[in-house]
Amino acid sequence: MIELLPFLMLGSLVLLLFSGIPVAVVLFGIGIVFCGIGILLGEMPVAGLFNITPKLYTSMSGSLFYPAVVMLLFMGVALEKAGIAGDMLTCLSLLLKKVPGGLALSVLIIGVVLAPAAGIVGASVVTLSLIALPTLLQRGYSAPAASGSVAAAGTVGIILPPAVMLFFLAGEFKLPLGSMFMTTVVPGAMLIGLYAIYFIWRGSRHPLLEPHRPQRQPRGIAGWILLWVRGLLLPVGLIVVVLGTIVAGWATPSQSGALGAAGGFLLIVLNGRLSLPLLADLFTTTARLTAMVFFIIMAAAVFAYPFRYYGGDTTIAQLLSSINAGPWALLLIILGIIFVLGFFIDWIEITVITLPLMIPTLGMLEFVDHVDTGKTTLLWIAAVVALILQTSFITPPFGFALFFMKGSAPPSVTLFDIYRGVAPILLIQLIVIAVVLVYPELVLWLPERVYGAIR
Repeated sequence: MIELLPFLMLGSLVLLLFSGIPVAVVLFGIGIVFCGIGILLGEMPVAGLFNITPKLYTSMSGSLFYPAVVMLLFMGVALEKAGIAGDMLTCLSLLLKKVPGGLALSVLIIGVVLAPAAGIVGASVVTLSLIALPTLLQRGYSAPAASGSVAAAGTVGIILPPAVMLFFLAGEFKLPLGSMFMTTVVPGAMLIGLYAIYFIWRGSRHPLLEPHRPQRQPRGIAGWILLWVRGLLLPVGLIVVVLGTIVAGWATPSQSGALGAAGGFLLIVLNGRLSLPLLADLFTTTARLTAMVFFIIMAAAVFAYPFRYYGGDTTIAQLLSSINAGPWALLLIILGIIFVLGFFIDWIEITVITLPLMIPTLGMLEFVDHVDTGKTTLLWIAAVVALILQTSFITPPFGFALFFMKGSAPPSVTLFDIYRGVAPILLIQLIVIAVVLVYPELVLWLPERVYGAIR
């Protein structure tokens, strides 16, 4: 009977995820209920319930990355509240006004620079939809073209350092954070480059009638200098400082995150947007996002306790290992599962629930003559997982980043327009994933150059 309990837990989880109940509540409830079932069946002692409290504590104290996550969430929210995206759109659209597809390129660059704000997929997509989508439509972009531009820009930051998702992947795969950061730089640059080529090609085929003219333009030279400094130089400098201090080893992730949080708050002050209502909104939004993230982490620990007690993790690992296929087939099966899960749930739930079940199997895979074994293989796989998750969020018909965009888009933009717009973006994503799978050195070259061989 005990062998069936892990599968009943997973089945209950799948069913309840579609019920609309918050994921953290579902995880916590299933964990407690199946502890009770185990006690009634005599498979778990009553004293086992008292182990839940220590599990909650260790789930939060087991990683040095978590304090940095809070700070980076604060920084991302502060950049949004400071109006940085609007100022950047003004600066970049003026800078690129003579380039075909220049406005789409401007939106893409905003998504890259505001990568920390893309820790939560919905936040970045909604922000860019509200700010950029109406402007793209007014400029003459078709609804599909405008939607594709926003989808690309709103999700590319999820895999770019110092995005929050990379902290969690590094923690789950037990990889150095700096190396994890470096793995996605080259694939991210490939995506950005291919997006840019596509936007320029599309813009040259469909030249627009008039350049974008911001509604509010600064007065005088001093006004223009101030706009460029606060709209481009300062936010880019802040991201460089946060990332650079981590990569160079000058500061711990928590210290770098604190620098980012302080810098984000300073940008609000310098932009003249500081007020008591905004400050309250800033702290409330950060607290809500932080609570959501860590409530899920703690609830996942409660779910994992009876699941592992009943041997669920061992059973899953044995099932995956028993598949009569080589390492490539097994890797593709696992990546396919993660890809499908990304249609329905956010990356946080996937990294804290699904990945721990699969990482033991992934750690045993060997790709002879393709990539070194051990940490090097896991580093490559972790980067591919990041790309897979990013792709699943914009894959029709279930990619939930598309629904975030529809909810914040003008009424004239239909869901079918969004589906059409993301089709070429999705093709670019799949090309980059295939190239990274075939050529792992694209992922591993930069970490090895910066930190040496990963063992």
